[in-house]
Amino acid sequence: MASKNLRHLLSVDQLDTELIERMFTYADAAAKNFDDKNRFHRPGGPLQGHILHRLFYKESTRTYESFGFAAEHLGMGVQGSQSVQFSSVAKGETLEDTIRVISAYLPSLIVLRSAKAGDAARAAEFASVPIVNGGDGSGEHPTQGLYDLYTAREELGRTSNLKVVMGGDLSNGRTARSFTKLLAKYPGNSFTFISPPTFEMGDDIKQMLDEKGLKYTETSELETAFKEADIVYWTRVQTERLTDEQAKFLKANPGADKKYVIGAKEIALMRKDARLMHPLPRVGEIDPAIDNDPRAIYFDQVHYGLRVRMAIIEWVLGYIE
Repeated sequence: MASKNLRHLLSVDQLDTELIERMFTYADAAAKNFDDKNRFHRPGGPLQGHILHRLFYKESTRTYESFGFAAEHLGMGVQGSQSVQFSSVAKGETLEDTIRVISAYLPSLIVLRSAKAGDAARAAEFASVPIVNGGDGSGEHPTQGLYDLYTAREELGRTSNLKVVMGGDLSNGRTARSFTKLLAKYPGNSFTFISPPTFEMGDDIKQMLDEKGLKYTETSELETAFKEADIVYWTRVQTERLTDEQAKFLKANPGADKKYVIGAKEIALMRKDARLMHPLPRVGEIDPAIDNDPRAIYFDQVHYGLRVRMAIIEWVLGYIE
């Protein structure tokens, strides 16, 4: 039977700024508890005896591996399965039954990646252990959003009064959705959305910004937006989640997505103190030639993500109030 008293992380909607800051304070402390051999030592002891299970219906590198490393740094056991072709799911088992089965093996929590928006919430109804949403289709990616926000805090020193450019596939990019929803919890943030036709940010996100009284604009032009930005957050075209309309647009307009590639010319438009972020993987929308530019911090994001996912594990298990 599922417990009603579990602490799940399903959406950034359930987080307030006070809780976010408590998690980030732990992430700050975690960074100081690694020794010169990258071993983690925390006063009070690691989470020995706990087990993290990663149940990924869709393949992943960063989310799958970083949760594994985060758990192991905390002293936890780690289990995982990736891609349903090797499981009973391929034979037709439902998500609900799979969650019941994995819960019966007594992991301490399950990190779930799935193909459909809302799957994490469905899983939580049947789990007897906490569920962490590791990405549900084009819905949300709350743990990525949290470490994107933490990255902004570390690199720019604040999470409010930011001018943020979001670009690329904003309709299918769950990371851009979660990051925008988190930034909207802080005052004074404004947004410029840049995307090809049919790939615009969802109306639900724009309505949320309207309700909070936060400014946003939509444009297809990079130059002015880049010059004014504190953060440029770029995403790839989510080819695995294209709608029929989007597939038709790309077929009828070959190379349309190539207009949204960031190289030396584009990053030069940004201020020296601005930052270029990307959730990765990139598939051609950022030129590797700019990787060493100090404004390009997408690999730093990955490092920051380890700290934040350690904090998420601690919070889900009740070690952070």
